Amino acid sequence: MQQLIHRIWYQGHQAKWLLLPLSGVFWLISTIRRLLFSCGLKQAQVLPVPVIVVGNITAGGSGKTPTVIYLIELLRQHGYKPGVISRGYGVNIDGVVAVNPNAKANDVGDEPAMIVARTQVPMVVGAKRVSAAHTLLADFDVDVIISDDGLQHYALGRDIEIALVDGERRYGNHCLLPAGPLREGLWRLNSVDFVINNGGPAQTGEVLMALEPAPLCQVDNNLDDKFNQQHSVVAMAGIGNPQRFFNSISQLGYKVVQTVEFADHQAFDPKQLSDLSVQHSLLMTEKDAVKCRDFAQSNWWYLPVNAKLNSEFDHALLSQLQQVAQTKKGLSHGI
Repeated sequence: MQQLIHRIWYQGHQAKWLLLPLSGVFWLISTIRRLLFSCGLKQAQVLPVPVIVVGNITAGGSGKTPTVIYLIELLRQHGYKPGVISRGYGVNIDGVVAVNPNAKANDVGDEPAMIVARTQVPMVVGAKRVSAAHTLLADFDVDVIISDDGLQHYALGRDIEIALVDGERRYGNHCLLPAGPLREGLWRLNSVDFVINNGGPAQTGEVLMALEPAPLCQVDNNLDDKFNQQHSVVAMAGIGNPQRFFNSISQLGYKVVQTVEFADHQAFDPKQLSDLSVQHSLLMTEKDAVKCRDFAQSNWWYLPVNAKLNSEFDHALLSQLQQVAQTKKGLSHGI
């Protein structure tokens, strides 16, 4: 099914014509919902601290999680105390849950587990992002909130919007879901504050981001023990764009004998992964690794990546954030 969807969205498969009526329904529902907020019939929840939303207008992976980690580190370097909220995709959460560094991915979601394991940032997940934000502010010392995804979640007031674009796949066939990958039309990018292009080539007005690989780490202990690059590997990925990962490890010189794709946020069968690694090492993404730590074997490895953006973006974001923070601080003091 995943391969068929990819062919429809990105390779011109004619089945898109059968799905276009459903895309029309999707457009109608999303337009009505958006108008309810823009006309004031529904109110977005405005929070007392700046809110940065990191999302995209397409379904599938575009590099949001590495971007969120980059922002956490950037804000900390400049004296901010960031916290993160997320939907926790792939798991059913009753109410809201605070994520701790030892949280299980099947309890809080793979992306939240990865973000907190990497950064130890205060983070709350829940189906209702507004509730998650209120809990985050009540339980932690936070002065800026980063929303991992949620560009289309208009109930959450936001001060800065960052949209990620997959530099390789772009917008596919430019159709709305389900005939294409778009959650909203391309017009939506005109209203965000920053468009970050993951992988390039960047177009006018886009900020280029690169994902730089780090040394391989073992899944069971997170140590970057020296991996013998002469060993062959089976590469697996349960992310939005598996092919990007497969291309990356091939370009890095790893000897890939087999690639295995899983659905994004999929729970893994330990026996299936064990069978894949009988004769070769198993190489996966960091996001997949957080779901495998409880049953990982010694020849399972993951590739950490770090987002890199230019100083012009850093300066522009921090300048805008400072203005928002000063405005909200003034309002809280009745100025």
